[in-house]
Amino acid sequence: MDTPFSIGSVPVRNRVVLAPMSGVTDLPFRQLAFGFGAGLVVTEMVASRELVFNAAESWSRLKGAGLDPHMVQLAGREAKWLAEAAVIAEANGADIIDINMGCPAKKVIGGYAGSALMREPDHALSLIEATVKAVKIPVTVKMRLGWDEATINAPEIAARAEAAGVQLITVHGRTRMQFYEGRADWGAIAAVRDAIRIPLIANGDVETVEDAHEILRRSGADAVMVGRSCQGRPWHAGVLAGHSGPAQSDIPGLVVGHYRAMLEHYGEDVGVRHARKHLGWYLDRLAPDLGPDTKSAIMTSKDAGFVAEALERVLSGRGGAGARQEAA
Repeated sequence: MDTPFSIGSVPVRNRVVLAPMSGVTDLPFRQLAFGFGAGLVVTEMVASRELVFNAAESWSRLKGAGLDPHMVQLAGREAKWLAEAAVIAEANGADIIDINMGCPAKKVIGGYAGSALMREPDHALSLIEATVKAVKIPVTVKMRLGWDEATINAPEIAARAEAAGVQLITVHGRTRMQFYEGRADWGAIAAVRDAIRIPLIANGDVETVEDAHEILRRSGADAVMVGRSCQGRPWHAGVLAGHSGPAQSDIPGLVVGHYRAMLEHYGEDVGVRHARKHLGWYLDRLAPDLGPDTKSAIMTSKDAGFVAEALERVLSGRGGAGARQEAA
């Protein structure tokens, strides 16, 4: 897991990649994950048309200060906007462009983007070709196994994407219709490995070091991508890559620092709201015995000073139930 690999000409320091997660992998989260040793971190999905038309949220998602390499995931269904957005991302420091063909969310597929593109391979390839031609940096694609069990076409699309100039494929071992139900089929990803020569990343249900090694064994992939298992522990990708998680004594300061970084990134009013999901994950993992009233007070308060003080107290074991670390 700790050996480097490359995406085109871009070196990656190890084989554990933090997945793009909308509403989760904003700049503060990615900076933490990268600081604790993740090999590569990917932005939240950036809507291509909205970026071209200067939407503030898309520009916020594009940021990558302190991250090297900086990988930007773009979503869309029109070649013109994807290509223009890729040019903008490259001009603003992106080292790698990833095309989203895997998101199962209704809002995304309702616009015929994300995993909906797997129902239209020819159209998907037109988007890939336009993006590859638009930039000098490597272009990658993230997809699922297929739309449903009757249309498992990831191997075909991956082979065509490679022929179009894509430098890496990531596959989540579920179909779109599975959403996140059941277990990811790690073995099914092997058909993509057989179809391409470029690097392959395997994704889905990786929680432990043992999982990481097993998904690589079953899939034949070159690297692993982890997502939901990092919620409430942004250091976890680094742990899977062989780095140490934070010392227990450092946990309270780390969590409070993350909270304050979110307030700075978004502004206090917006940041307080964005932070709530992260606070919930931290408290569930690190203080599972915390009383519901205390937890609710921390998560719903609009008083940033109170939240920071309460987090410090709870995670230090000085208030409410004792906190427990789960760094690994």
